[in-house]
Amino acid sequence: MESLCDNDPFQSYKIANHDFLEELGDRSPCPSCNKSRKYYCYTCYIPVKSIEGRLPRVKLPLKIDIIKHSREIDGKSTSSHVAVLAPEDVSIYTYPCIPDYSPEENIVLLYPGKNAVPVAELVKLLREKQNDDTKKKWQTTAGHSPLIHRAVFIDSTWNQSKGLQCVVLENRLSQFWRHQEGSPRWYLATVEAVHEFLVEVFQATNTVEYDGQFDNLLFFFRFMYSKIHELYDSSSLRAYKRPLHVDNVGKKKKVKESIQQSGYSSD
Repeated sequence: MESLCDNDPFQSYKIANHDFLEELGDRSPCPSCNKSRKYYCYTCYIPVKSIEGRLPRVKLPLKIDIIKHSREIDGKSTSSHVAVLAPEDVSIYTYPCIPDYSPEENIVLLYPGKNAVPVAELVKLLREKQNDDTKKKWQTTAGHSPLIHRAVFIDSTWNQSKGLQCVVLENRLSQFWRHQEGSPRWYLATVEAVHEFLVEVFQATNTVEYDGQFDNLLFFFRFMYSKIHELYDSSSLRAYKRPLHVDNVGKKKKVKESIQQSGYSSD
C-alpha cells in the first residue's frame, strides 16, 4: 500500500535535479508567442530560452493525446508538463476540436466508464488476440507497446468516450496541491495519471522491473510540489485532507449540505 507521507513522496523516483530552475530570475518572453512566462510556455509547450537544452526529455512507447476543456486555465493544468517534457509523443487538444480517431489504430481512453478495465487486464485481453509471432514482438528493450498505439486523457469533465476502449488505473494517492472539491485523494492530476498509466503498461508488458524510465515526466510537478511545501505545511492544505474513498466523499457532501440547510456554517 502506498505511504500517506507527503514529506518526500518522490524519494524513490528517478527524476532529474531541478536546482537550476531556482536560478531563474524574472519572467521572460516565450520564444514562440512572446508572452511572458516563467519556466515554460503553457500555450506553446516549449521552455523559456534560458533553460533550453537543460530540461530532461522523455521518449514514450506510445502516443499521448490530452483533451482539455476550453474553460480550463492553462497555467493551472499539469497537462503542459507532459507536452513540454515529451514533445515528440504528446499532443494537446481543446474540446470540441479533437481528432477523428481511426478504427485501425489501437487507442485507449483513460476514463472510468462502465466497461472500463484495468490496464493489466486489457493487456492480457489484447495478448490473447495475437498470434505467436506478434507475442514474440510484444516485449522489446525499449518497452515499446505495438498493441496500444495511443492513449487519450481527459483534462476536464467529458462524458463522451467516442467508442474507445476505456481503461482505469490502480489507486494511487495524488500529490497535487490544488484542492478538487468532491474528489477522493486518488483522483490524479493529469501528469500523475499519464505517468501511472505508462508505468502500468510497462509492468504489464515487460518481464524486467520498471526502472524509472518515465519518472522525468514529473520533473516540473516535483519542483512545484517542493515550492508549495516550502511555503505551506502539508497538513494545512485541503488537497491532502481529501478522503481516500468515494463513499467518504459522498458522506462529507451530505453532512455539508445538511449543515447548510440547517443555517449553520461549516467554516
